Amino acid sequence: MIHTILCALGLSYAGMASLSLAMDRHHGQVWGRDAAPNVRRALQLAGALLLALAIWPCVAGWSATVGVVAWLGFIGVGALLVALLLPYAPRLLFRSSLLAAVAALAGLVTFLR
Repeated sequence: MIHTILCALGLSYAGMASLSLAMDRHHGQVWGRDAAPNVRRALQLAGALLLALAIWPCVAGWSATVGVVAWLGFIGVGALLVALLLPYAPRLLFRSSLLAAVAALAGLVTFLR
C-alpha cells in the first residue's frame, strides 16, 4: 500500500513540477532566463506524461473507481507541494522533482508484474 502511495505521489509531484517549470516565470526563477520553445514543449510533454502515468499505481493498488479518485487527490497534493516549495527554494524544486521522477519510475516497474 505504501509503495502505491509513494509511487503515485512521486509521479504527481514530478509532473506538476515539470508543468510549472514550463512556464516562463517559474523557469526564470530556477535558471534565470525564459525557456526556449522546444524546452517548454518538452517540459509540458514530460509533465503530462508523468501525470498520466500516476494513475497506473492508483488503479493497480485500488479498484478503478477508488484509484481515479485517489489519483486526483495525489495530483492536488503534488500541486500543493510545488506551490509551497517554488517561492522559497526553486532550485531544490528542480532537484527534488528529478529525484522523485526517477524513484517513482523505478518503482513503477514493480507494477508490471
